[in-house]
Amino acid sequence: MISKKLLDATHLRHEALSNNIANVETPGFKRRDLPKNFSVELRRAVDRKDFRRVKALLPRSAEDRQAKPVRMDGNTVQLDEEMLAMNRNALNYEYLTGAVGGTIKTINQAIRGRV
Repeated sequence: MISKKLLDATHLRHEALSNNIANVETPGFKRRDLPKNFSVELRRAVDRKDFRRVKALLPRSAEDRQAKPVRMDGNTVQLDEEMLAMNRNALNYEYLTGAVGGTIKTINQAIRGRV
């Protein structure tokens, strides 16, 4: 359940970052990202073993109100930062898919009696 939430959040973040990059030249565009409090809330729910809360948490993108305009037209997308964030996010996604895949492989081996 937790891995699925993390994968969903990582996928959603990739979509938001891709959209930001696509709109780097759009006048007045405001960058979007996952709110920073999502990971904090998820960690808090896991630490408290509040799996009902974990299940209820839904990742969503929101306008980044901390981002400052970088151009005279009010666009808040900084291409270099977006590319860096996208690369980090891709690494997170790769790690998560590997971890989930490894868990599934181990479960399948246990079911087949090969562990």
